[in-house]
Amino acid sequence: MDVMRMPRPPGVLENEWENLRPAVFGAAYRLLGSVADAEDVVQDVWLRAATAELCDVRDLRAWLLTVAARRSYDILKSARVRRETYVGPWLPAPLLTGPDASEPVLVDESVGSAMLLVMEELKPSERVAFILHDVFGLEFSQIADVLGASAAAARQLASRARRKVAAARQSTPHASRAERERLVTTFRSAYEEGDMAGLVRLLHPDAVFVSDGGGKLAAARKSIHGGARIAMVMVRVGRRWRSDSIEVVEVGGEPALLLRRDGRVVSVDTVEIKDGLIAAYRRVLNPDKLAHV
Repeated sequence: MDVMRMPRPPGVLENEWENLRPAVFGAAYRLLGSVADAEDVVQDVWLRAATAELCDVRDLRAWLLTVAARRSYDILKSARVRRETYVGPWLPAPLLTGPDASEPVLVDESVGSAMLLVMEELKPSERVAFILHDVFGLEFSQIADVLGASAAAARQLASRARRKVAAARQSTPHASRAERERLVTTFRSAYEEGDMAGLVRLLHPDAVFVSDGGGKLAAARKSIHGGARIAMVMVRVGRRWRSDSIEVVEVGGEPALLLRRDGRVVSVDTVEIKDGLIAAYRRVLNPDKLAHV
């Protein structure tokens, strides 16, 4: 008898689910850039799996990922419309990936804020094809089923996305983890001390500062350019809204800063490094995106 075709006995699905859940969440988060939406997708996938006939499913991981991708694809297409009315710049919700992370997830550069912003420029179909094939290794025939396209079309979409991602990578040289940690830690000290000169030394002359408040609270609705100007703004804001603590944490596999005030998280800051200096400083302030932190 082919045991792979036998219904999974009670409890077996739950055991398999615990092992595969991080991949389901990771795929949804990479596709959507939202922890809350990814968690909703995970719940939808579990409910679908719990009521589905899985006796003929030979690759449960691939089945779960395609279900998650199909739901995420629907959300992603509608999200494009919602973001047209988003107040101020949009940044992906920060995902804690260090020892204190509540969601275990496969960590690579595709969960970093810089790469999520690159993927935000892809068409939804390109993003799905790229993530499912290049990150999770699904066959193009499986991806085609998600997109409602042919396997050849899915291959072309992934190839097109791969070229765009590669071009973005070339424009942003990769800094070592040690260098990122050093810069983030030194930046924290200068920020805590209100040391404007120290901040200017750490910021690239052409640096950009992006803050995402989502219209929920005061935040710059346009990007701020120039290291000296960014330092001035950060010192002024730091004096006006002094934090109780600033912690170095891991977000998307990279060092980041987590600011608390009155015992609650008020911002999560990530950086992008170029030529040994901070070229992009991104601050998530939207409380909806920090609720899970």
